[in-house]
Amino acid sequence: MRILVLIHLLAVIVWIGGMFFAHVCLRPVAAEQLPPPQRLPLLSAVLGRFFNAVSIAIVAILATGLWRFGEFSGLPIPWRWHAMAGIGALMIVIYLVILLNYYPRLKAAVAVQDWPAGGAAMNAIRPLVLVNLNLGVLTVAVALLGG
Repeated sequence: MRILVLIHLLAVIVWIGGMFFAHVCLRPVAAEQLPPPQRLPLLSAVLGRFFNAVSIAIVAILATGLWRFGEFSGLPIPWRWHAMAGIGALMIVIYLVILLNYYPRLKAAVAVQDWPAGGAAMNAIRPLVLVNLNLGVLTVAVALLGG
């Protein structure tokens, strides 16, 4: 049981920590120091690796979370677990919008060196990452502080 919780938490840390790093640390510095022809290929490559890690993390979060739900078969499930599952589902939807809609636009723009289109894709990704970052922090708060 503790191994499942550990896997769950490590996957959450990868996802939330990665969003924090990308949104608060990497992107602002890259925007200040690099022109679009350097910045956008860098961010596209970093996001590609991050999205691969997040995809694995999401599978781990879902698998371990569902396993825990299954252990409560026939028993009342704590409200905060329902809240975590609901917020997590919304986060996955937002992640999929980024991954399947905006990230391909960024990659395509970088491939043809269309910097305005790449910037537009990044400008669409950035607020969605901020929403997911806040939802992730809320989920952790519910998990730890919710009665």
